[in-house]
Amino acid sequence: MLYFSRLKTGLILCVCLIGILLSIPSFTPSSLLPAWYPQPHVNLGLDLQGGSYLLLELDRAALVNERLESVREQAAAALGKAGVPATTEVSHGRVLIDVADQAAGAKALADTVAEFGADAAGRPALHLAHRPGGLAVSYTDAGQAALLSKAVDQSIAIVRRRIDETGTNEPVVAKRGADRILVELPGVTDPGRVRTLLGSTAKMTFHLVANGADTTRPGVRRLPMMDGTGPDVPVLKHVEVDGANLVDATPGTDQRMGGWVVNFVLDSAGARAFAHTSTRHVGEPFAIVLDGKVLSAPVIREPITRGLGQISGGFSAEGAKDLAVLLRAGALPAPLTVVEERSVGASLGADAIHAGLVSVAVGLSLVIGFVVAMYGRFGIYAAAALIANLALTIAGLALMNATLTLPGIAGLLLALGMAVDANILVNERTREELAKGKSVRASIEGGFRRAYTTVLDANLTTLLKMLVLLGLGAGAIKGFAITISLGIVISMFTALVFVRYLTARWLEQAKPKQLKMGTRLHFLPGKTSFRFMRARHAGLIASAVISLASVALAVSPGLKMGIDFSGGVAVEARVPGQADLAELRGEAGDLGLGPVQVQSFGGPSDVLLRLENQEGGPKAQAAAVAKVEHMLQEVAPGAEVRKVDVVGAAIGDELFGSAMWGLAIAAVAMFAYIAFRFEWPFALGAVSTMFLDLTKTIGFFALTGFEFNMTSIAAILTIMGFSINDKVVVYDRVRENMRAVRHKPLREIVDLSINETLSRTIGTSLALFLATAPLALFGGPALQQFAVTLLFGLVLATSSSIFIAAPLLLTFSELRDRWAKRASQSASPATA
Repeated sequence: MLYFSRLKTGLILCVCLIGILLSIPSFTPSSLLPAWYPQPHVNLGLDLQGGSYLLLELDRAALVNERLESVREQAAAALGKAGVPATTEVSHGRVLIDVADQAAGAKALADTVAEFGADAAGRPALHLAHRPGGLAVSYTDAGQAALLSKAVDQSIAIVRRRIDETGTNEPVVAKRGADRILVELPGVTDPGRVRTLLGSTAKMTFHLVANGADTTRPGVRRLPMMDGTGPDVPVLKHVEVDGANLVDATPGTDQRMGGWVVNFVLDSAGARAFAHTSTRHVGEPFAIVLDGKVLSAPVIREPITRGLGQISGGFSAEGAKDLAVLLRAGALPAPLTVVEERSVGASLGADAIHAGLVSVAVGLSLVIGFVVAMYGRFGIYAAAALIANLALTIAGLALMNATLTLPGIAGLLLALGMAVDANILVNERTREELAKGKSVRASIEGGFRRAYTTVLDANLTTLLKMLVLLGLGAGAIKGFAITISLGIVISMFTALVFVRYLTARWLEQAKPKQLKMGTRLHFLPGKTSFRFMRARHAGLIASAVISLASVALAVSPGLKMGIDFSGGVAVEARVPGQADLAELRGEAGDLGLGPVQVQSFGGPSDVLLRLENQEGGPKAQAAAVAKVEHMLQEVAPGAEVRKVDVVGAAIGDELFGSAMWGLAIAAVAMFAYIAFRFEWPFALGAVSTMFLDLTKTIGFFALTGFEFNMTSIAAILTIMGFSINDKVVVYDRVRENMRAVRHKPLREIVDLSINETLSRTIGTSLALFLATAPLALFGGPALQQFAVTLLFGLVLATSSSIFIAAPLLLTFSELRDRWAKRASQSASPATA
């Protein structure tokens, strides 16, 4: 086991060297590296480099209704052509056709229904049904799904073209679910402008303006002016020229009147339609309509035959440029609504990077200092493994083209803390083997062999929970899960292979006859004989009481829900000098936005404003943000808006639901894995303890007033990981001792197992504490609550392993034995 051939040695060293080389580009500007040097690098998340995150939702109802309007027009034409008298209208997602002769009407509509395509199985996308007094045409479920999918794909292409026109570097535009589009815009400093660009359908049409008595006839509708001035304009519903025929649009200035305009060019079909209409209606106003509002209604002075036109409307330079971008990119098939928005300023991102780097540097130094002080030479090997682990994790993230977020930095530190656990397990196992009088080589071999199964079980349980976090899908939390998962997988190599190689090389060269595991600073308990199970009932009762009190606190006063779950608006700003919270509260209360919470956040110059969901949907939310930003500039000129989060109520409900499902799935997965690897009393004991730890953590949130959001869910799942990790180590020793000392009562075996693993439990907890504490001290407000919660969970998980999980295992095992004994006794007479 401690023999390494030249091939294995070469592979191990190559893997470590390649990891270090591939991690360098993530810390070094590309200009300082030679051109031939491979340069994969880790992408920084929006919370580190600044930018905007938008989640857009396609308006299904508008899409279907608009498509059904086309169906209605074609149906009316087909019925008229067939000479079948009928009236048509679109209502509640159907085209209703009033027709006396249903058979003739159905025959006339057969081709129209077929023209609107088929679903994936080749069936018509439209369904023609008979109803009292006529017919009804509607989309089938499969047809509607195909229509939606095509519309989302088309919208993605249009959104990407619009963003590309703004010059944003490396934007991300991706499909999310059936009807949503995710947009990430690194470095964007004006998210409001981008929101407007993406939220505009940009459907442009040209209509004749009704005059005189014609303004009240059925074929006329009144539309407001785009700039909100003047009376509504009565326009004919009939589209004379469709903006779909537009091939180019550019901003420019009017040579005669001055001011900014948008010049456009139509294709041949559009040019013919424009020439036909302008020739017949010289001297009449011609309305240019964009998304149901009139941009302008100029009078046709002369026939326009070349397909060239001009749109005026009192534009600014930026307004003309944005409209040209919208028209060039094309109209969306249906409106897109911003249901979630998160924006981070560049300065806040820079602060987050600095805080993250300081936390990693301090945490890594503390952990390395701890293991070296505890284990001397073997601590140095563990430190080398930690550095290799960090380099390989960064290299892995770079090769995956992954995005590193602020929670991801926390994941790096936690992964390093968990990686130490494997080294502590090996070293403590080696101490036990040495205490049995075995040789140095045999003790080290035994330490690695006996620790392997425990390390594997502990890491797999943690990976299961990280997979659950990945499934939750939230960007920053996903980065946390990816980072910590990759670090744990790599730790299996660095702790059990690389350290074993370094140890083998030392054994080969030094050939020691004696070995003392640890240094004089090794203060972890050695051989202890505490009788923990004497107090098992007291521990269980105390735990139950605290959990019940925690549940009561969660009900009243309750949890302080973050906007991730409750929805609403949160604006983080930094003002010159010290923030005057009283004045800000007074001014915010006069904005007419409902209750506005104003509180200090971080330093004395930082302030956080929270608003409830605004009536009127996403547009009202965006208007509320603009009002808050304007108010901040009036109260504190020069104030910097560093972060904006806008979450719709529906998104909040979805995130909360997915978070609860995540916790439930994690618990089921833990039970299944431990039941498979051990027995059901072990699984039931571990999951019951995890549930008790979960309730206490919820009580901690209620007691401290920390916000309960998606980051809190990440903290809870990580605490569940700590909890199960500890339980697996203790349970693994119980299982081993049940085989080795079968003659002893189970109570004594459990006590023996806890005492034998006590040094590992305390050592790992201290290492994780040292890795997490810098996040609380230097991670800034964004990570402070996360880190403090983890520290609480660490203490909780460590104590519950001894005082809750072990007594529950003993109780459930005794119940199982009693049930088995009763079953055996009841079966004996029948057998006789």
